[in-house]
Amino acid sequence: MFGMGCFWCSENIFMRMPGVYSTQVGYAGGAIENPTYGDVCTGATNHNEVVRVVYDPEKVSYAELLQKFWEKHDPTTLNQQGNDFGTQYRSGIYYYTEEQKQLAEETKARYEQAIQKAGAAWGRGISTEIVPAPTFYYAEKYHQQYDAKPGNRDYCGLRPLGVQLDISGLETEKVDSVDA
Repeated sequence: MFGMGCFWCSENIFMRMPGVYSTQVGYAGGAIENPTYGDVCTGATNHNEVVRVVYDPEKVSYAELLQKFWEKHDPTTLNQQGNDFGTQYRSGIYYYTEEQKQLAEETKARYEQAIQKAGAAWGRGISTEIVPAPTFYYAEKYHQQYDAKPGNRDYCGLRPLGVQLDISGLETEKVDSVDA
C-alpha cells in the first residue's frame, strides 16, 4: 500500500505495470472508521489517500514497485504533491511483512543518496513515512480506476524529481506476498 499524493495519479501508475493484477484506492492511517472523501479532505481525520496493489511476485517484484513509487512522486515535500496540500497527500509506504519493511528502508536510503547526488531536492530530505499497513478503507466507487474511465479528465498532481533509483541486488528471492 502506497501513499504518494492524489490516489487517482498513484493508481494510474501502478495499474499499468505488468504483473499487477488489481489496484484499489482508499484511505488509511486515520482516526475514524470508514471515512468518506469529505471527511478526509477536512484534514481532521489524518487519513492518507492510498493505493493498494495486488501483484504477482513472479512477474513484478516488490523492489520494482518501490522503484516506481520513489521515481514517480516527490517524497521530499511534507503533506504535498504539486498543488495538492494536506495530510491526505503525504508520502507513505505501508508494509505487510518484515521483508517489505526492509526493502522500503533500503530503497529509501538509496533514493536519498541519489537525490542528494543529483541536487534534485534543494536540500530537503525524504519525508516518506514507512509504517505497518494500517486498516484500508475503500474510497467511493467513483474514485476507483478514475483515470481509466472514458470521459474523465487526465489529472496528475504528482511532481517527480526526475531521479532514477538503482534497485540492482535487491530482492533476488521471489516471495509469496501479493499485497503491497
